Amino acid sequence: MPDNKLVEIISDMGKPLTYIIRHETAPELTTFLTPPEFKQQVGFVVYPAGGEVKRHLHLPLERRLIGTSEVLIVRQGSCLMDIYNDDRKLVATRELRTGDVILMVGGGHGFRMLEDTIFLEVKQGPFLPVKEKEHF
Repeated sequence: MPDNKLVEIISDMGKPLTYIIRHETAPELTTFLTPPEFKQQVGFVVYPAGGEVKRHLHLPLERRLIGTSEVLIVRQGSCLMDIYNDDRKLVATRELRTGDVILMVGGGHGFRMLEDTIFLEVKQGPFLPVKEKEHF
């Protein structure tokens, strides 16, 4: 289980909405933060000096996914993140800073910039020519 001081899981009625991984988080051992059934897996893989990731390729497995989860890495700046449940009700607001990583797995979200901010965003694809989000 992740250290709740450095990794915060925001849930509503037992349903996880957002994982916030603070930039200070640095486990000593490989630690995955998400359960294996999530659409995206987020974790730290730790190697000692001289360690190696053996060359490999990923096999073309077919997966069926419903919904979109996304990861944001705050590369620069700071902002407030508003986290909503599936009923579009505000559940929490958190300040995010440079180096924080956010995994959004349910509900909705919005961001208010406190200063000039750059996100690195990772989402699963492919992207289809259909409406993928709904503003509220």
